[in-house]
Amino acid sequence: MNDNQRLFEILYQKSFMYRDNPPFTLVSGKQSPYYFDCKATTLDPEGCILVGRCMFELIKDLPADAIGGLTLGADPISLSTAMHAFAQGKVLYPLIVRKEPKKHGTQKWIEGNTANVKNVIAIDDVITTGGSTITAIERLTESGLSVIAAAVIIDREEGGREAIEEKGITVLSLFKRSDFDKKRLE
Repeated sequence: MNDNQRLFEILYQKSFMYRDNPPFTLVSGKQSPYYFDCKATTLDPEGCILVGRCMFELIKDLPADAIGGLTLGADPISLSTAMHAFAQGKVLYPLIVRKEPKKHGTQKWIEGNTANVKNVIAIDDVITTGGSTITAIERLTESGLSVIAAAVIIDREEGGREAIEEKGITVLSLFKRSDFDKKRLE
């Protein structure tokens, strides 16, 4: 079993839920029989290591200096990917995009070392409508950084990819909702 296959197994066991009645209420307010709690995987020791490895493999050929997204979902992904990249000889600075600016001091939106950063990959755990990823992209761009792509663990295939790509940002995903459906229906 390779890293992607093992990561999928962990996600399926720890992060994927399906139920018709009652459906889950999502952040967007929409109802869905699918729920992905990726933090159950990204905050698991094996899951975190695999996320870092798999995400790095997904993005390693892009000319990025940093990776980051909206806190909290993106934080462990950015950090584990940056750590794996460093172990492979590539520096990728992990960034945290705040949901609101710091209330004191510099009142900045972005946490992390941006001094030598130009190109950033926006990271997220799951995209549904794309709203969180788009917010992160806007904050990163407003901070003077160039977002060259977005990368996510799971694309729910509910229009988020298209909404992000309408902004001119390519979306890469490790998995899609249909991958989980395929296994669920085996």
